[in-house]
Amino acid sequence: MRDEHRELRELLGAFALGHLDPPERDRVRAHLDGCASCRAELAELVPLGRRLSAVDPDALDETPTPPPGLGEAVLARIAAEERRVVPLRRRTAVRHRVALGAAVAGVAAAGAVVGWVARPVPDPVPLEPVAVQAVASDVEARADLVPHTWGVEVRLTGTGFDAGEVYRVAVTADDGREVPAGEFLGVGPQPMRCNLNSSVLRADAVAFEVVDAEGDVVARSEF
Repeated sequence: MRDEHRELRELLGAFALGHLDPPERDRVRAHLDGCASCRAELAELVPLGRRLSAVDPDALDETPTPPPGLGEAVLARIAAEERRVVPLRRRTAVRHRVALGAAVAGVAAAGAVVGWVARPVPDPVPLEPVAVQAVASDVEARADLVPHTWGVEVRLTGTGFDAGEVYRVAVTADDGREVPAGEFLGVGPQPMRCNLNSSVLRADAVAFEVVDAEGDVVARSEF
């Protein structure tokens, strides 16, 4: 009886998606009449079946591109979970969610690989706005900092950088080191946006400077 129960339980995903032939469907229905645990599990799988039916099959041939920062967001959430202390009274619920996750994975394999469509996109990495002082008269700029495990990213926007001229950006560490963060071409009065990366960690970064081809500072920020 345990083997038969396990076999019928493994068919719940296909049953929820309507992929069983009539004899199998009748077996599952007869089993559900007398099994409260399988009825409860099916009730949790049915909403996913509705979402799968709304997926465009043509879109499944496209390889999804993960959003920027997804890997770092996932690692951060994993680290946060490891720091949590799960109360003893919730451990049973955690095991139940793990079992349910395995069942949902079986449904997805039987129907279509749509995990990317079904799950929410992680929150974006928070930006830290910093004030930028323009030294050159025509330059206007602002910046946001993004902390990473490998350093700090400077997202610089502005206007008035001479078209075609190469500008270099360096991040200053708290020990006085100036570490290159990259370079960009000016586009004149048009809005300019670029992302510049430095190996200085955010906790050690205290400023950055933008210099022109002659080495003159045209903009700086202290934070």
